[in-house]
Amino acid sequence: MAKQKTIGVGMIGCGFMGKSHGNAYVTAARFFDLPARPVLKGVCGLPLKAAQDMADQWGFEYATDDYKALLKDDEIELISILTPNNLHAKVAIDAAKAGKHIICEKPLAMNAAEAKKMVAAVKKANIVNMAGFCYRRCPAVSLAKELIDDGKLGRIFHVRAAYLQDWIVDPEFPLLWRMAKKVTGSGAHGDLNAHIIDMARFLVGEFEEVCGDMNTFVKERPLPAEGIGLSGKGGKKKGKVDVDDALSFLARLTARGGAKGDVMGLFEATRFATGNKNQNMIEVNGSKGSLRFRFERMNELDFYDATKPQREQGWTNILVTEPVHPYVGSWWPPGHLLGYEHSFVHEVVDTIQAICSRKKEVKPDFEDGMRCNEVLDASLASAKSRKWVKVKKL
Repeated sequence: MAKQKTIGVGMIGCGFMGKSHGNAYVTAARFFDLPARPVLKGVCGLPLKAAQDMADQWGFEYATDDYKALLKDDEIELISILTPNNLHAKVAIDAAKAGKHIICEKPLAMNAAEAKKMVAAVKKANIVNMAGFCYRRCPAVSLAKELIDDGKLGRIFHVRAAYLQDWIVDPEFPLLWRMAKKVTGSGAHGDLNAHIIDMARFLVGEFEEVCGDMNTFVKERPLPAEGIGLSGKGGKKKGKVDVDDALSFLARLTARGGAKGDVMGLFEATRFATGNKNQNMIEVNGSKGSLRFRFERMNELDFYDATKPQREQGWTNILVTEPVHPYVGSWWPPGHLLGYEHSFVHEVVDTIQAICSRKKEVKPDFEDGMRCNEVLDASLASAKSRKWVKVKKL
């Protein structure tokens, strides 16, 4: 039996996203028939102990606190960039110059201008590049895309989406990096709106103009004392919160094949929606029907078919676990549910297939990430000016 080709993997960042990507690389070749098997080579993180702990737990060959060590490693072909947002551009451009294929978490960059430089770098290097919008790869969302492309919804009228969380409602929750503008760029906006902007682009089309509103409900928070993420604790000293806690915006979009700006959009991102843990939802309404997805019920897609006889019309709940549904055939028997982690596995599968093919193309790529950053920039500017703002295409 011929020895299977391998692809060496390096990972920069070892927090929550590190676990998501680490699991994806370990799992992908065990369920999918891949042209190459990912092999975990090096992981970079700060402090070095955190990187070493991840290396020990997930099976990386070595740990480092210098990401350039991974870029110099000839056995590493693919890099996952999982750092705070302010480091994405520098690390990605360096990785592209080193000829590494890249998966970079969202938002791609701090702003569209920075993202444009990243796009130029990966195009010059002719490498596979993916922006980490994992929700595209939930089977239900992929099925929604297929149904829309098949014309099942007809002419698109509306898209409305919301990403609702409640993890910082407590004013004593510490001021983590996701609430510091110099590190993250924006708050709930860049973290959450980025996902639903990308899903709207994926399913419907391009944004033309936006009109936003935002608020920061808690102006000061305790500085971190111990721990990170949802388990972090604050100390006695406080610091200023200089990003949004919530940002909502209206939008006009152009559907594929439709009139410019003819689709009405409504988007909301907040970390203050008490009772919502990770409620990422999107609904699309058209002349022939509607679709609705809610991540907290990620194995289901709601579909309304208005072309049926009136007595048969009604919302149909599709359990997206059949082998005919996107990605599902490589997993479990029908009715056995998938979870959040599987979307990252699907990212890895599609990236490796792109690397091994001659096309070297995978979606969403860095250009998609830049388009998302353009909408983020415009809606943030609109929220500050309280006026409609056109989305500037770079």
